[in-house]
Parts: sequence; C-alpha cells; structure tokens
Amino acid sequence: MAGGVLVASKNGRQYEGKVTSFVLVTCLVAAMGGLLFGYDLGITGGVTSMEPFLVKFFPGVYKQMKDESGHESQYCKFDNELLTLFTSSLYLAALIASFFASTTTRMFGRKASMFAGGLFFLVGALLNGFAVNIEMLILGRLLLGFGVGYCNQSVPVYLSEMAPTQIRGALNIGFQMMITIGILGANLINYWTAKLESGWRISLGIGAVPAIMLCIGSFFLGDTPNSMIERGQKEGAKKMLQKIRGIDNVDEEFQDLIDACEEAKKVEHPWKNITQPRYRPQLTFCSLIPFFQQLTGINVIMFYAPVLFKTLGFGNDASLMSAVITGGVNVVATFVSIFIVDKFGRRILFLEGGVQMFICQIVVGSMIAIKFGVSGEGSFTKNEANLLLFFICAYVAAFAWSWGPLGWLVPSEICSLEVRSAGQATNVAVNMLFTFAIAQIFLTMLCHLKFGLFFFFAGFVLIMTIFIALFLPETNSVPIEEMNKVWKSHWFWTKFVPHVVTDNDHKVDA
Repeated sequence: MAGGVLVASKNGRQYEGKVTSFVLVTCLVAAMGGLLFGYDLGITGGVTSMEPFLVKFFPGVYKQMKDESGHESQYCKFDNELLTLFTSSLYLAALIASFFASTTTRMFGRKASMFAGGLFFLVGALLNGFAVNIEMLILGRLLLGFGVGYCNQSVPVYLSEMAPTQIRGALNIGFQMMITIGILGANLINYWTAKLESGWRISLGIGAVPAIMLCIGSFFLGDTPNSMIERGQKEGAKKMLQKIRGIDNVDEEFQDLIDACEEAKKVEHPWKNITQPRYRPQLTFCSLIPFFQQLTGINVIMFYAPVLFKTLGFGNDASLMSAVITGGVNVVATFVSIFIVDKFGRRILFLEGGVQMFICQIVVGSMIAIKFGVSGEGSFTKNEANLLLFFICAYVAAFAWSWGPLGWLVPSEICSLEVRSAGQATNVAVNMLFTFAIAQIFLTMLCHLKFGLFFFFAGFVLIMTIFIALFLPETNSVPIEEMNKVWKSHWFWTKFVPHVVTDNDHKVDA
C-alpha cells in the first residue's frame, strides 16, 4: 500500500514521497516499546491489591486492610512506604536510565536502544515472576525501569524521524496507543489472575511477552536515515530514505538531513547546548510538558485504579472490572486521537482535554467529599458508584486524546537534530522523576489530603491549560527542521530564537 504525499523541505521546496506499507509496519513494530510501559502501569495496581501478594511481601498492609476496628479510615488503608517503593522504584530507575539511553541512542542508533530496553524489561519481568523475597522483587522493578527508560527515550524519536511530516502525529501516537493497549491487557490479565493463589506471579511474569516481542522486532527494523547519517552511514541512509518514502528521487530531502547533521556535528556538548537561549523553547517544553502530564493525576488512576476503587468501597472483583473499563476507554480515546491530531492540530486537543479533565476532577473530588468527608467513613450506592466511574472514564478519555499522546509527540518533534537526544532524554527524565514522585507519595497524600487530592490535581490541570494557551504554537504539519520558524513567529519565543536565513542552502544566523 502506498499513498502520495508532499513533504516540505526546510528551504520551503516540496518533494514527493509516499505513505508506504513499509513505514507503517516499521512504526507499528517500533511502537511496541509502548507495550512495556503500559503493561507495567496497568499490572502494578492490580497486583498490589491481590491478597496473596500482600500476605507474602507486605503483611503489614494486608493486616491494615483487614482491620475492622475503625482505627484506619478508608483513605489510609493502603498507606505503606514499602508498598509504594515497590511501585515507584521502576520510575527512579527509568530516570537514571534515560541519561545512559541518550548516549546509546546517539552513538549506536535508535534500534539499539529499543533492543536494550526490551532486554532489560525481559530480565526484570522474569525476576518479578519468580520472586521469593522483597529484594528480588525490587531488583526486578529496577531492571524493568531501565527497560522503560531506554524505550521511552528511543521509540518516540524513532517514530518522529521515520514518519512523513503530514502523518507524523498519527504514527507517533502509535507509541501512546501501545501504552494504552498494554494497560488494558494488564487489567484483563489481573481480573483473571486475581482468582488464582499465585496469580500475581503470572501477572508479573507475563511482562516478559511484550519484551520478547520488542527484542525480536528490533532485529528486523531498519534504523532511521537521520541516525544513520549521524553515524556516518550516508549510503545506507539514502537507501533507507528511498525505501521509507517509496520513491528513488529523494535528493532534496536527503541533502536537508545531511545539512542538519552537519549542523549537529558542530555541537560537541548537546546537554550544554540545549541550555543556550536559542533552544529555550525546546528546553521549556521538554521539561514542562512531562511535568504537567504527571500532575494531571492520570497515573494515580492508571497504576492505582484497583486500589483506589477498592478504597472507595467497590468490591475486589468490582474494583478490577472498573479498572478494565477505564483501560478500555483509554484505548478507544487514544485511537480517536490518531485520526484527529493531524487534522485539528496539537493546541486544540491540549486545550479541550484540559477543560474536560478539570471539570471531571472537580466532580469526582466533590462526590468523594460528600460521601466520605474528612473522616473517610461512608460508601457509594450502586448508582453513585456508576456515576463516579462515568466521570473517571470521561477524565481518562480527555487525557487519552490530549495530554497522553501529545506529552510524547510534541517534545519528540520540536527538537532539531543537534539537541534531539538531549531534549528527549530531558523529556523522559522529567516524566519519570514526577511519575516516581507521584507513585511514591500518592497513597500518603490520599491518606492526608483525602478528597482534596482531586482538587489538588485539578488546580494543576487549570495551570497547564493556561500555559498551553499562552505559550505553545501549533506544530502540526511543520517539518522538524523547520521548527525554528514556528518559534521565531511566536509572540514570546521570538526574543530567544535568532533569525535564520539561508545562504546557498545552508543555515546561518542573522
């Protein structure tokens, strides 16, 4: 299958390319890196609500959960630092791994990083599945974190570099789509394994399956032309460009990539370079978008959904089924974003999603406040529980077609080649840092802030929506190497970005 498409060069010319079946299959295989992250997000909350798992590794939590004396409110039943360390240790490891992955991605290519990520995750999943003590469990989580760090660093960049400009958004969102499929798959597996005595071992061990799929798939992937040129493989890069564009005459685009690479080679220290004023927009968005993405509160829903629903009075089976429902909504809404992100653009999805999330957070917080108050005593009727689930699903849907996919897409498409690896590493590192922080303190925050926790996240959603409205220009259908023009025409960023003119087809600062 191939469809014609025109791609703009950085000098304003047009060159023809095609949307080939090769590039679609390649991006689908690469996007499987998202399955690893999604599977872990979905599996963890279910496992930590399984009684045999708690009895073996966290008996104190199990005793507290079963305590009927009334000493603990519903809000505090799962508040345990060791339990949250089990969840959050992965994200701390991913934070550290993202810096190593940046160097690996630049020096050895994008596919090498994807393979390394799959291998780390495979070993970690097996260690968790066969764990006999808490040390083995935490070690497995750390290796899973290294896998997530490597995949989250390399996959979004790979997808953005492989995709034709006009469908870059849709193909890049394939990564987020795989994350949501991983979450849904994990929720379904948890629902089944919760009925088994050692079901938690199956849930944790099945994580090896997507890891094996990624390791095998990465062997058959070609690296991106950008990466091959970066490593001096110009002949191979041109052949790959011809293959992914579906035409022989790719001279103009190929020359653009070579020029961009020559510019990048002048930069000896990309980490130092990205702090320069001219890259202030890239550094700002690669830092603040993942920061705000985590402070939407979405991961509270995703990896603590069964625990949260159980805390709110849903039964064990009902809490797991509710997590399956929210996981299903997540997949469908992400699928919707694939079809609309390149049609309506990034800004409108960010803004609509922000407004919808804000409303849902306020409603959910208010419902919990009315029923549980500050004492944590109370319960929902069936109709009230269904209404609560509806608003949580509406919140998940808003995130899934806005901040979820765009949190990975926008940072990966706004950085020019010379700072791309540093920019994406910053994106992953900030994302993992605040995922770690939220995972580590959520159950404690729920215990102390109670229903106010939802108002806390709603406040950040309001701030981030205003931030996007004021400072993010539209990046839809703009070739990556032309992003400088977007910043130069923006009312705020123009003061940081030097004017760029062309001299014999080479960039010079004015």
